[in-house]
Amino acid sequence: MEGRVLLKGVIFMCLIACSTARELKVKDQGTIYNHTLATILVEYAASVYVSDLTELFTWTCPKCNDLTKGFQILELIVDVKRCLQAFVGVAPDLKAIVIAFRGTQGTSIQNWIADLYWKQLDIEYPGMEDAMVHHGFYSAYHNTTLRPGVLSAVESAKEQYGDIPIMVTGHSMGGAMAAFCGLDLTVNYGSRNVSVMTFGQPRIGNAAFASYYSKWVPNTIRVTHEHDIVPHLPPYYYYFPQKTYHHFPREVWLHNLGFGLLSYTVEKVCDDSGEDPSCSRSVAGRSIKDHLTYYGVRLGGEESGFCKIVMDDRLAAYGKVDVDGNVNLSRDFSASVLRMNVESNEEGRSI
Repeated sequence: MEGRVLLKGVIFMCLIACSTARELKVKDQGTIYNHTLATILVEYAASVYVSDLTELFTWTCPKCNDLTKGFQILELIVDVKRCLQAFVGVAPDLKAIVIAFRGTQGTSIQNWIADLYWKQLDIEYPGMEDAMVHHGFYSAYHNTTLRPGVLSAVESAKEQYGDIPIMVTGHSMGGAMAAFCGLDLTVNYGSRNVSVMTFGQPRIGNAAFASYYSKWVPNTIRVTHEHDIVPHLPPYYYYFPQKTYHHFPREVWLHNLGFGLLSYTVEKVCDDSGEDPSCSRSVAGRSIKDHLTYYGVRLGGEESGFCKIVMDDRLAAYGKVDVDGNVNLSRDFSASVLRMNVESNEEGRSI
């Protein structure tokens, strides 16, 4: 009996010891996983789902508090026609620009997931030989009102605050757009110090694209959770590596170990292949429930509010609505109460 108690105690202490390794540096790519940063960025990924634009733009929504307190949105973009939403702002505690993209709304997620099984690699990523992506993922960022709004806001923010870091995040489909945004900022606009952290992101390209992406945006973390179905889609076929979707690194897999009172969440930093068989690929990804919760934070839109937006008339002074009903709200930097004492040593700054 005493031996069993001792064994349980040893197991429990091992789990506690493992859990303390919250920040890990992966030497070959320089990627750093930081638990605290992840719990902050997941709240931004949750907040971007808010449909009340007044609460979101003024950062007074129920989700706009806690670890993101003090954040100020500089640009809020809503592509109503395609049901897409993103914001750009500055976080004083992180001393960084934060860009967040909304994922698929809750009322349509089952249909969206079903559609992911059949998405084909059907367009070449510009400027990279053999790199293939799906046009839907690519177009959601590149061919909508989101991209020009995001790039304009980042350029303005850098003019105002200097060459501060850029952190891009998103959940689900929002994670796919976040990845394309991080790559766009780095490759096409020469941005330095760009990091991407996504939650429950689907695969977006083939192995050639994954290699290209990891070269240009090495400071990328893809967080997956237990049996979340979305990171398993579109499907990866081991025997056809050149003709199938392939994740880019670095995955961090959240999963529970142990049993009963000894159960504990482990945050496993996976290998640099992007398709580590010992991480989320080691389990059957069939859970929508696991897809909608990360670090205890609920992600997703209001069940009754598919593509719905609410906007106070007072916001009219901050932006415009185009003929398709798409919304762009911009904050006047000169009137902003937010100031950061960030100095750049670089004379020439690129976005």
